[in-house]
Amino acid sequence: MWDMTSYAGLFLIAFGAATVLPAQSEFALVALLLQNLHPVSLLLLVATAGNVLGAMLNWVLGRYLEQLQHKRWFPLKPKQLHRAQATYHRWGYWSLLMSWAPFIGDPLTIVAGLMREPLWRFMLIVTLAKGGRYLLLAAATLGWVPAEAPAQGAT
Repeated sequence: MWDMTSYAGLFLIAFGAATVLPAQSEFALVALLLQNLHPVSLLLLVATAGNVLGAMLNWVLGRYLEQLQHKRWFPLKPKQLHRAQATYHRWGYWSLLMSWAPFIGDPLTIVAGLMREPLWRFMLIVTLAKGGRYLLLAAATLGWVPAEAPAQGAT
């Protein structure tokens, strides 16, 4: 029987990593992959689900964030908020393909909610981006992708 705490831990770390919490889900996924105790597809599914749901929380926060901009404690100045909105308008929903990236991915998912990106499109693009990142990480970890190409003319 599979160790459910491993899956729960991976899910929670992946969820937290998609929010503004300082967490790195890649390390947890690689550690579980290297143990070779769990089906790779299930680990990828759990990590992706946690990370996408964390991004969805950001989208929800962004959706209601603008209503709070008149509060004194609001973290963005009106100029910063306008700049974020203008940048999102420039690149549009395709910018969500970068939702996997460190430092810019989490704020990008908040801005998507702020910009009223439809949830269905948000979920589709973010799932592709984050699931693709985990798949590439698994491929590199498990050696599915050669580290380097053989030299030309090598015997």
